[in-house]
Amino acid sequence: MVLLTDGVTNVGTAKTAVNLIRYKPEECVAILDPSNAGKTSRDIFGIGNVPIIRALAEGKDANVIAIGIAPAGGKLSPTLRAAILEAISLGMEVLSGLHTFVSDDPELADAARRHNVRIFDVRKNTERDVTQRKNINPQCLRIHTVGHDCNVGKMVVSVEVANALRKRGHDAKFVATGQTGIMIEGDGCPIDAVVADFINGAAEKLVLQNQHHEILLFEGQGSIIHPRYSAVTLGLLHGCMPQGLILCYEMGRDTVYGLDQVKLPSLQKFKDLYELNASTQHPCRVIAIGINGRKFSDAEVEEERKRIEGELGLPAADELRHGADRLAEAVISNRESLLAAK
Repeated sequence: MVLLTDGVTNVGTAKTAVNLIRYKPEECVAILDPSNAGKTSRDIFGIGNVPIIRALAEGKDANVIAIGIAPAGGKLSPTLRAAILEAISLGMEVLSGLHTFVSDDPELADAARRHNVRIFDVRKNTERDVTQRKNINPQCLRIHTVGHDCNVGKMVVSVEVANALRKRGHDAKFVATGQTGIMIEGDGCPIDAVVADFINGAAEKLVLQNQHHEILLFEGQGSIIHPRYSAVTLGLLHGCMPQGLILCYEMGRDTVYGLDQVKLPSLQKFKDLYELNASTQHPCRVIAIGINGRKFSDAEVEEERKRIEGELGLPAADELRHGADRLAEAVISNRESLLAAK
């Protein structure tokens, strides 16, 4: 696939491209961004060696164009639209995680029909079920990553902890709830695109579909206090019924992503809020802390890890820097007590 980043090739906005390169490197042929042509993904993102190209014709052997950005509101910009139209004319299929569905655009849909290519709108769904709280497997451990803000690495923590648990011999499953996670895992539900009344039911359906596994790692969305996304966060929290939480945050961030006038409270406050809201359903507690230290040095992150562990009395790790073993061990060591809590 060629990853389309629309001139915003940065770690924040282009998180879909970043994580496709991280977890599907063998499928990423190039990044389309004329403003950074000649560079590589390592130059911009610090990972991989995917070339950044000026024109689609340079993406040899690619048969898919994937929208690699997650802009606020998920809208289809004019430059994205033009690139998609060109890709379709070249016979490339379209993979999109935007809220604006490419397949609903008359011109793009008509072009796809004429060129016999498919459009995959990952966020398009038909979820219309409410929660029933029936037939829940009491022996399936559900761990949910939650955050102090959006875009802090909840998906990456979920993937990395699931991988670490599998390496230790546990039957662990990453449960995707966002567009990038679905692209990586191949299944899941785009929770933030579900009609509000059915968010909880859609999350519960993911439990029912996957509870034959020993441990589920549910990818978190948004933040419980985010003025834009808190409704999705709470619906997912109640719907997936976690017994344990991993609280994720980004070092140095003190205001809400996209709303600098809104201050972030302390991690202790977030811990209390998540535990209170999750425990209205059944006992649930935070068992570990995931640190996103991407803007800081190894020494600074290590100092932060020690500080957080001292303050909250919980194991903490930057899973990309330290590995996810410390977080996976927290899941394993708490498993029996979490399942036994009444």
